[in-house]
Amino acid sequence: MRRGPNQWCLLALAWLVLSGVTASSQERIFPFPTTEFELDNGLRVVGVDYDSPGIVAYYTVVRTGSRNEVEPGFSGYAHFFEHMMFRGTEKYPTDAYTDAVKRLGADSNAFTTDDWTAYHTVASADALETIIDLESDRFLNLDYSIDDYRTEAGAILGEYNLNFSNPVALLRESVRDLAYTTHPYKHTTIGLLEDIQAMPEHYDYSVEFYDRYYRPENCFIVVVGDFDPTELERLAEQYYGAWEPGDFEPTISVEPPQTEERTAEITWPNPTLPWMTIAYHAPAFSDETIDMPAMDVLSQLLFSQTSPLFQQLYLSDQVVDVLSGGAVDHRDPPLFEVLIRITKPDQIDYVRDTVLAEIERMKTEPVDPQLLADTKSAMRYSFASGLNSPGPIAETLGHYLQLTGDPETVNRVYELYDQVTADDIQATAARYFAETNRTVVVLTQEAE
Repeated sequence: MRRGPNQWCLLALAWLVLSGVTASSQERIFPFPTTEFELDNGLRVVGVDYDSPGIVAYYTVVRTGSRNEVEPGFSGYAHFFEHMMFRGTEKYPTDAYTDAVKRLGADSNAFTTDDWTAYHTVASADALETIIDLESDRFLNLDYSIDDYRTEAGAILGEYNLNFSNPVALLRESVRDLAYTTHPYKHTTIGLLEDIQAMPEHYDYSVEFYDRYYRPENCFIVVVGDFDPTELERLAEQYYGAWEPGDFEPTISVEPPQTEERTAEITWPNPTLPWMTIAYHAPAFSDETIDMPAMDVLSQLLFSQTSPLFQQLYLSDQVVDVLSGGAVDHRDPPLFEVLIRITKPDQIDYVRDTVLAEIERMKTEPVDPQLLADTKSAMRYSFASGLNSPGPIAETLGHYLQLTGDPETVNRVYELYDQVTADDIQATAARYFAETNRTVVVLTQEAE
């Protein structure tokens, strides 16, 4: 999925360098015309005019993720509802909903992150009213029994166990737990094992969670492709107009500044190469200040496949076979995470020290102006080239809507990317990559 501009491809950089292409700061990165309206209940609908004859993407953006799981003992419920919303209603029970989607030939699914949950469908444009009927019904009228609830809670436990057959899941859970003390980002999106195991006994809490967050003022509808804006507004009013707004506002704890380095060593019971995560508290998403865009550019300078660090550790020394780093856009300050798999278990210290030395170098040596320009252009090109069909366009716009609620955010933030300077890179590295702001977790194979 598109999680912001810190994910890009090496081919984009190579293409730009070879062709000499640069992006104009005057170009809008999101060029498609949009229309927006709001119903009396607070539901906002954003339509994007995109030339895709006969095809439409329909996204329901819920501004609720694991960030909203503020009560101890109740993690994982945002992800739980990603599953539960397919359990059906009185009008469209589970099988009827599934059959209707199949008859449309639609691609329909959902995902959950730390900050938001999205339900998405791509289908024939002439099925738009049917899609709206199906989606509005489950958002207004979701109905599930205690038995349904317990069955799905069991499925969530199975998903957790499957995820944690991979050592990276344990590594990421451990670094979150160590780096955060109070903020809900302390637990991963799927939730904590003990909370998931207790889920079957908390049916009443699940109903309360749904009642809190599945409300019109907490949601956006994003429609991209072949549709009539006037008809969309009529249908939205017809099908969503009776949806009653709520008034719940979660109290989300502010994470205090980290004041000393935190480290941990954990083990994995099965054969594995060593893994390491080096994490720093990073700036929250902003389309007004330079820190977050500068850190995204910095992540490419440090960890792209053209970077000196990658050339040394991966290609020359051949001591790592996974090396990546960056921070995903978040509403509150996330972690900038460096993920490394080390091919030679006796080289853990060397790899860590080499990465930290390169980070330190970015604080004191200004980046070459041409390299900086090429990096920013490649990031812009990669992002823009991904906006090539209704689904990715809707998901991208949904991502920025859940962050700020403003469709123009995507254009404003890319104006900031264009403005990132070598001085900004150095200042951002110095501000966030401090030893006192660092958390390091090393995972190795359990001794026999």
